[in-house]
Amino acid sequence: MGARPGAVDLTMIRHDGGGDAPPLLIAHGLFGSARNWGVIAKRLSDRGPVIAVDMRNHGHAPHSDAHDYEALASDLARVLEKIGPADLLGHSMGGKAAMALALLHPDALHRLVVADIAPVAYGHSQAHLIEAMKRIDLGAVTRRADADAALAAHIETASLRAFLLQSLDLADKRWRFNLDTLEREMARITGWPGIPGEFARPTLFLTGAKSDYVLPEHRPAIRAQFPKARFAKLTGAGHWLHAERPRAFEASVRAFLDA
Repeated sequence: MGARPGAVDLTMIRHDGGGDAPPLLIAHGLFGSARNWGVIAKRLSDRGPVIAVDMRNHGHAPHSDAHDYEALASDLARVLEKIGPADLLGHSMGGKAAMALALLHPDALHRLVVADIAPVAYGHSQAHLIEAMKRIDLGAVTRRADADAALAAHIETASLRAFLLQSLDLADKRWRFNLDTLEREMARITGWPGIPGEFARPTLFLTGAKSDYVLPEHRPAIRAQFPKARFAKLTGAGHWLHAERPRAFEASVRAFLDA
């Protein structure tokens, strides 16, 4: 397969529950981490090993000046060189990285699960969240509640603040994100590089019924490159479907992988 030059070694959290199914590799979304997937990964590990990674510029993974989908796919390819052919699950940014890998290295994967994202460019930006994190004087923060209060001046949603604060290293008074690179590369993150190719193996596009990230008009682009795509929606869930409906999300992934 061969990861391209510049690939980084991602931090991995492995769950072994004793099953003999192929490994499942999980790639989180923007501002996420492997730790966010701990409960779902542990539960799915009864099938076979589950490996959740910190993507570059997130969590405990190396920082890099590059954050495009070819680079993210190359990082995942390096993981697959260590664990062998696997199933791959990616959410949002991780879903685009997973699609990029599937198109660039289709023989490295058995099956693909793409959670609430399509192979298209989006017009929104998450740069305002980076700006909010940068505004906090971490030197004055002694408790997580202090950071939450500071973020609340710029981010109204408590659950979103709690999600971001999972990546605050309170002891070292720093964000684990590479905020400068993520801010500079935001257009690439919300965009899509138009990678050619086809992944002709089973693929599940699992979306939140209340999300607008995967729309009917995206299906022709999806089917053109993922001809075995299946579509499923989780009722009552938005973009963060795995956090909002974890048991239903797990059940859908399990049913697809076990089919």
